[in-house]
Amino acid sequence: MGNRSRRAVLGLLGLAGAAGASAYALRDTAATSVTLGSGTPAPSTSPSPTAPAEPVPSASILAENRLPGSKDWIQYRDNALCTNDARGQIMGYASTTSAGHGERVDFHLSVRDNQTYRIAIYRIGDYGGTGARLMTTSEPLRGIRREIPEGDPRTGAVACDWPVSWSLTVPQGWLSGLYQAVFTAADGHRSSTPFVVREPQRASALLVVIPFATYQAYNMWPKDKRTGKNLYRGYLPNGRLGGTEQRAMKVSFDRPYSGSGVPSWFNMDTGFVRWAEAAGYDVTYASSLDLHDGTIDPAAYRAVVFPGHDEYWSQAMFDASLNAVHQGRKLAFLGANNVYFHVRMEPSPTGVKDRLMACYKSSHDPAPDVHGRTSRFREVLRDGSRAEQQLLGIQFNGIVPTEKPFPLVVKNASHWLWEGTGVRDGERLPGLVGIEADAYDPRAVEPAGAVRTLLAESPYKDSRPGARKRSLQHTAHTEFPGGGSVFVAGTFHWPLALVDGDSWAEAKIKDRAARAKIRRATANLVDRMLG
Repeated sequence: MGNRSRRAVLGLLGLAGAAGASAYALRDTAATSVTLGSGTPAPSTSPSPTAPAEPVPSASILAENRLPGSKDWIQYRDNALCTNDARGQIMGYASTTSAGHGERVDFHLSVRDNQTYRIAIYRIGDYGGTGARLMTTSEPLRGIRREIPEGDPRTGAVACDWPVSWSLTVPQGWLSGLYQAVFTAADGHRSSTPFVVREPQRASALLVVIPFATYQAYNMWPKDKRTGKNLYRGYLPNGRLGGTEQRAMKVSFDRPYSGSGVPSWFNMDTGFVRWAEAAGYDVTYASSLDLHDGTIDPAAYRAVVFPGHDEYWSQAMFDASLNAVHQGRKLAFLGANNVYFHVRMEPSPTGVKDRLMACYKSSHDPAPDVHGRTSRFREVLRDGSRAEQQLLGIQFNGIVPTEKPFPLVVKNASHWLWEGTGVRDGERLPGLVGIEADAYDPRAVEPAGAVRTLLAESPYKDSRPGARKRSLQHTAHTEFPGGGSVFVAGTFHWPLALVDGDSWAEAKIKDRAARAKIRRATANLVDRMLG
């Protein structure tokens, strides 16, 4: 049994953190960190809740992941049998982003040619490297073709009102996790949709938040050259893809994800989930909407990880997370361009709470609430005092050319994050800075009294129109007064390096040694957060 698995079985996740603490106490903080003495003061908070319990032994996660796995959960976007939105062979959506034990998830499907189909439910984890386990399969169901609704003429929102096709009541024995419902028609065509099973009654050592709000912001369903819109683009009358003038101002959760049903950058989330479950951490899961509506309180957990691209946040999500940090909790964002757009959750056309998401961005917001208009957080108020840097310590600063990721350049190699990796200051880890990047912005609001340590400083080419040709990416760890902290990887490629078998990620991050060093650094990070 490997060292990490043995440590997880014994429930001794704090040991590595304690070792890291010694190295951290000896470092020259004056040379490596910056104390942030100005900016927005810490918000007043309610009395601190009971401190999270010691991490429980994670034998249940390890035992779960020793069960037989299956690769049938994987939905490749280029698979000939993946649904095409224009033809609509089989496609569906779930009634909720998350459910607890005994709660119901309804699935709403449309099936071309009225053929039969099945719904299979998979739990994503390690499972011997297969990535998921088959939990249950429906009986054969009779499919019916449903109409694709027209978009709202004012907002562009495409919201389905399809009847329930099949329902799942979450069994008591199912562990909290990221699940995927896979829809397979009799002719072999497939699609899918993800959801979370949560356990809010048990505050695990580690909470993982899945970014469903951002999933919907990017969801272009239906890609039919006519109706589909997301918060970025829509179609022109000639069927070509347009730009921001054609985009939606609101998007609905009551619609399938386009094509294979796999949301954009789903592999960032599944990469961390598979890695964490292989390590046996005591972990439970939530959706970003659980954070929004208060179903999940991040202050109840020792550590909270946002593993993917988590760009679209409500003010309630921001406030809950910042409050948790000021109560001594540890947060980690493993992607980049997080907490960027301020959104407003609204009821669906049929009155279901939080099934519509508004984000007017630079357009006029006709109905701003007490939290202000829906635009970039740094622009909600004229003085920029809600900039995401006050929570994250750094913030979004550019787009990396997709075809050419850049090396992550190590800084402060003696820091506990890099312990055991063998890296040196200035070492270049190939392929790690990709898609989007974050950095410290001296013009933005600072988290008052915090200490920020830069752990990578990587030159890259910013591909945004009109941007400077050369920019810097930062990876950073920011320590707040009271013991809370926030880690930000500052690149999309960090979580993609955590598991093998993702052909796209491996094509971008070809250096196996670099991938191994990121995995060790991530273990150092999580152990430190829990220690």
